[in-house]
Amino acid sequence: MMSSRLDVLSRQMCGMQLSPTAGEEEQRPAPAGGRGTLTVVDNRTGKKYTLEISDGGTINAQALKQIKAGGDGVGLRTYDPGYTNTTAVISRISFIDGDKGILRYRGYPIEELAARSNMMEVAYLVLYGSLPTQSQLSVFHEAVMRHTALPTEVIDVIHAMPHDSHPMGVLMTGICALSAMHPEANPALAGQGVYKTREMQDKQIVRLLGKIPTIAAMAYHKSTGRKAAPPNQRLDYTENFLYMLDGGYNPQYRPNPRLARALDIMFLLHAEHEMNCSTAAVRHLASSGVDVYTAVAGAVGALYGPLHGGANEAVLRMLARIGSVENIPAFIAGVKNKKEKLFGFGHRVYRNFDPRAKIIKDVAENEVFPLVGVDPLIEIAKALQDAALSDEYFVSRKLYPNVDFYSGLVYRALGFPPQFFTVLFAIPRIVGYCAHWRESLTDPDTKIIRPQQDYKGVWLRHYSDVVVRTAEGADTLSKLPPSNAYNRRVAGENWM
Repeated sequence: MMSSRLDVLSRQMCGMQLSPTAGEEEQRPAPAGGRGTLTVVDNRTGKKYTLEISDGGTINAQALKQIKAGGDGVGLRTYDPGYTNTTAVISRISFIDGDKGILRYRGYPIEELAARSNMMEVAYLVLYGSLPTQSQLSVFHEAVMRHTALPTEVIDVIHAMPHDSHPMGVLMTGICALSAMHPEANPALAGQGVYKTREMQDKQIVRLLGKIPTIAAMAYHKSTGRKAAPPNQRLDYTENFLYMLDGGYNPQYRPNPRLARALDIMFLLHAEHEMNCSTAAVRHLASSGVDVYTAVAGAVGALYGPLHGGANEAVLRMLARIGSVENIPAFIAGVKNKKEKLFGFGHRVYRNFDPRAKIIKDVAENEVFPLVGVDPLIEIAKALQDAALSDEYFVSRKLYPNVDFYSGLVYRALGFPPQFFTVLFAIPRIVGYCAHWRESLTDPDTKIIRPQQDYKGVWLRHYSDVVVRTAEGADTLSKLPPSNAYNRRVAGENWM
């Protein structure tokens, strides 16, 4: 069954270039020119400093501390809000070249993996650095699927949440509940050395990979009134997820293999993406020594944000608001005049086509839409893409379609409500989170993360009693009117 599904995508992507082209480098060019030195002259003092440049094209920020010019005696620091040009870690997990539109997991182009691999293989690759042998893959798959069942206490916590809870809120709550279920793996209880062994690390990884889809299936059915089918560890990873969504009480149910494969591709495309906001959150939290479940829950919280994992939902709303192809010129004009916001174009990293967007577009057109029907918004999406890519305003700003532009259309065609889209992002990204957590545990440069600040507040003042103070400044508590229910309660007697 698996080989037939791989054949589907291989045929679908047969026109893509999978082997290195004549201009593709077999060896990585030296980042920023490579190792050397940088001479800095402080024009405030006239002093000259020589700073080492690493093989990675970076300078050690600690070296700037030696550059002083009186004042408070503190050395020079960099100011980089959003960490747009700061290298915080050395990693070997994934590589992005935004100018060329390249994404690689452990050196493998994402196009090759999407065409020929599957989610479980890619998870192993991202976590352990190499594609698995057949026996390694079998052992890994069995270990993950063996841990798909949830503890009763976690199920009870999820059941206790409101029926209209956002699925991402349910997912985060479920992960936090898992943290409480494994005290033997909690550094706060078992000691800071608890994660020193590979066995203890891997145990938490297979628990997370196995249980997250089960929590997600429960989150999905929180609003449907139905129960998720119990996990079936005999199925493939993505098949099992769809089975839990749609299997109900029929253990013989099997998802459509082409749709399962389409979702599997979507999963592997989202498995890892370098040092993004939520992955950085994992490393940030893990640096404190907190347990991996809390670190991953924090990352999922970062992913929840509409500027990160929730962007594909915004794309759908935008396309629906445009309404028809005829309205695109007016919408484009509105974007240029700052009256409209263009979602699904541009990326913090990519200054070219997001390579994942091309693959998702092919999956949508060749696998999903032929089975479930063409989404009426797809014509608007295509026309909007063509209009933007032929307009110098967007081309000059390097605003190309990103992964969010087509992924929402695929998820909607597969029957998922928009509020569930970010959960579908989170399920595979757990792989990347775990890989970075694992890498950080053995990184000799890992320290508790504590950025500096540039303080601009009041320098010094002295305390005065409240009875003699006068109001200072305009910043104060906003007006927070009480609810009618509160007013009703306090209108009664002895309400305290």
